Amino acid sequence: MPTAIEWTDEVWNPMTGCTKISAGCDNCYAHIVAERRTREHYLRQLPVKDTPENRADPFAPRYWEQRLMLPFSWRTPRRVFVNSMSDVFHAHFSLEQIQQVFDVMNALPQHQFQVLTKRPERAARLADQLVWTENIWMGTSIEDMRVARRADALREIPAAVRFISAEPLLGSLADLDLGGIHWVIGGGESGAGARPVRPEWARELRDKCAQADVAFFWKQWGGHTAKSGGRQLDGRTYSEYPVELAAGA
Repeated sequence: MPTAIEWTDEVWNPMTGCTKISAGCDNCYAHIVAERRTREHYLRQLPVKDTPENRADPFAPRYWEQRLMLPFSWRTPRRVFVNSMSDVFHAHFSLEQIQQVFDVMNALPQHQFQVLTKRPERAARLADQLVWTENIWMGTSIEDMRVARRADALREIPAAVRFISAEPLLGSLADLDLGGIHWVIGGGESGAGARPVRPEWARELRDKCAQADVAFFWKQWGGHTAKSGGRQLDGRTYSEYPVELAAGA
């Protein structure tokens, strides 16, 4: 469905549900939505791991086979965020289910599919059993240096574009290795209890990308709402994409 997320055009959620694994997950938007807005809808779908506890949990991982064909209905090329409400590489999802999602992406070269995971280690382990057409962008979330190791796993994945989402940005990433990375998205946290992002963290990330010739996208400063602080960083809006692909998007 269309989305207000600045760096993409659509979200596609053939999976929903996840498990919190690091500090960036603490105020997870998808978890809040599952508990409040889509709870009853999700509970009508059996979880992948069918236990009484998971049946009662709207954020337990669920696979929605009926949603697989949705991208075939889009007539115009677009960027597609896969999954905004889950993680394709969560351990509950089988290789066969992941391959089904990849089959759809492989069949639609006119779209750019932006797959974002907090589990790039599993993605790297399964990479040779998946087909990586050039329209698949693979990213991982790195909110601070405590999870910077995710970039190492991301570099092992043969995606045409590898990207890092530093949102919410919770600490300095001045020491992050951007070798083999093509794009970085940065941003502050939004919603109730949003943790503030320091301007120096944003500047460090921007400057590091410039030095490494990596495209930089500053999504938001965050706050009570996603739009609270605007998007400008030092008087400029950064909306860069990987150069070789942005021109044709």
